[in-house]
Amino acid sequence: MPAKSSYTDSLKDCLRLEPTIESDVVRELNTHLEDKSRELIESGLSEEEASITAANLLGSPRVVARQMYEVYNQGSWRQALFAALPHLLIAALFALHFWKDTIWLIGIIIAVVCAVIYGWCHGKPAWLFPWLGYCLTPVIAIGTLLIYLPGSWTWFAAIAYIPLALLVIVPVTKKTIRKDWIFASLMLLPIPIVLGWMLALELDDTLIWYKQLQEFASQIALSFAVLALTVATFIRIRQRWAKVGALLTLETLILVIVALGGNSAIGFGGWLLLVLLSLILVLGPALLERKIKTSDQKPLKLHNKSAR
Repeated sequence: MPAKSSYTDSLKDCLRLEPTIESDVVRELNTHLEDKSRELIESGLSEEEASITAANLLGSPRVVARQMYEVYNQGSWRQALFAALPHLLIAALFALHFWKDTIWLIGIIIAVVCAVIYGWCHGKPAWLFPWLGYCLTPVIAIGTLLIYLPGSWTWFAAIAYIPLALLVIVPVTKKTIRKDWIFASLMLLPIPIVLGWMLALELDDTLIWYKQLQEFASQIALSFAVLALTVATFIRIRQRWAKVGALLTLETLILVIVALGGNSAIGFGGWLLLVLLSLILVLGPALLERKIKTSDQKPLKLHNKSAR
């Protein structure tokens, strides 16, 4: 039944569920299409007409996929807690002043690495991506520190560092977008917050930086606690538009907390650029997904033409 296979392929392109759930959903819908087609054939329609009519009665693949997403994609409270856990760990690190203790820092790094390896090797569940974000954030943060190098060393370091950083960030982001662009937005969420605090604190003087960390530890903890709330809300919400809205709204709120808490001299324009960066990191993956899908479909089209 070409109409049935075409409908199923379109549905798979629109579905954004965990692999096991997606296969179950596709199997159930295939069974429904077969049963409906059989009924229509018994009523007098040809096999092709019955297949087309059954697909039309089921509805648009995009609409059905959205309905399935809202039914199956709400995470449990346990998943929400585990997704928020890396942000809660960072919040506790500053709230309890454990950032001074090397053992705690090493422990959190080990926890992040272990969680990322486990999640990456077990189907990339939704809770993985907040943890994965903390593997990419240091790459961005180190690049930001280059602006504090003296004289022309900044340019030499940037020329050497930026290609290396892109080699790490681009492949991971592309793989995440292929799964679902909204997970890439979730993964990149901490980056503007970390950059904001780095700009808000005077990193060029070690003594001043240490004193400011002590002074603003509670605000830093609050910003990451709100980030944890953002992630938990994201996991529990059903609708995609509400997930994106939660990311944008709470991310902006966190940047306001950072701007009010620090002593940065970058001014209003600098903070506006940081908000713009947040918008790009949240919504940009949606645009990249279209380009990635287009580039992935070109070899398939060429293969089909050559097969003919």
